[in-house]
Amino acid sequence: MPFLNYLRKLDWGLIIPAVLLVCFGLAGIWSTCVAKNNFSNFEKQVIFFILGLAIMVAVSLLDYRILRNNSYLILVFYGICVALLLGLHFFAPVIKGTRGWYKIGILSADPIEPTKIVLVVLLAKYFSMRHVEMYKIRHIIFSGLYVLLPAVLIFIKPDLGGTAVILLVWLGILLISGIKINHFLVLFLCFVLVAGFAWGFLLKDYQKQRITAFLFPYDYFGASWSQNQTKISIGSGQIFGQGLAKGSQVQYGFLPEPHTDFIFSVIAEEWGIAGIAALFIIYGFLVWRVLLVAVQSQSNFPRLFASGFAIILTAQFFINIGMNLSLLPVVGIYLPFISYGGSGLIGNFVSLGILQSIKIRK
Repeated sequence: MPFLNYLRKLDWGLIIPAVLLVCFGLAGIWSTCVAKNNFSNFEKQVIFFILGLAIMVAVSLLDYRILRNNSYLILVFYGICVALLLGLHFFAPVIKGTRGWYKIGILSADPIEPTKIVLVVLLAKYFSMRHVEMYKIRHIIFSGLYVLLPAVLIFIKPDLGGTAVILLVWLGILLISGIKINHFLVLFLCFVLVAGFAWGFLLKDYQKQRITAFLFPYDYFGASWSQNQTKISIGSGQIFGQGLAKGSQVQYGFLPEPHTDFIFSVIAEEWGIAGIAALFIIYGFLVWRVLLVAVQSQSNFPRLFASGFAIILTAQFFINIGMNLSLLPVVGIYLPFISYGGSGLIGNFVSLGILQSIKIRK
């Protein structure tokens, strides 16, 4: 039967760990809902999960080579993403002091998530056609210009974490494509200079406060509150955790944003070191399977796309956990497949759908 043949061709090594990670997230979100006696976030995340799986299947049925061979289609998607990012500053409501999401009824949509996918596709297309010419600095400049426009729009959103992720994707794909070491050093120097300029003239006060709170975490009831509470949550989990919906930091409301930025702390408190170890193993397995698609690909476009998606997963995983462990400042990065949010979850399943299309047609 055609459907059975299709199921056999799917890479279940990508699907199963992704589903397990979503289940981790659903357990954490359910716990935060118990604390508030409001289960709307849990119910919406289940719907996002089902929708994400359906979209992954639909995307896997399409031929990924449409993206590889059609430059105009990629540029249309790129233009839509840039327009949506620009529109945030005019049409999105102000939520917690920032215009970060479009409101659609009871739902919110974050255009940064599709922008990440489109940029990975665009960069994979660009460098797959020019990988033998990576010694020419103009390709670094031109590809950087594609990244610069959305990066600026995301930065002034303001979203420091989202900006960091897409810059890391660009830099990672450059390295995989074979950038010369002296060009890399020049780029690194430029990043340092831009970071210094941003600190002096571009970063908002609360963003500077998050960074200084990370460096000097002594304002226990002020700027350092969030990260100090996460350390208490993680430490109280011990070996096997306090139990589902029994974490005191979560249930008594001490942990800020427990369903998004700090859901790792929820899992650590309620599942303990055992739960964290399982999370790391599953996540590592997923990234390995994504990289396996890259290694087994016969051409540069799928290899670079899979590598770019692996960079997104790895960067967001370590930045988010670094925030939770106070190893990095709080920059608002969610934990892929785990944190609450439809835009991120569905976006990641779209990427898995493209990977499935690559695997089916390799």
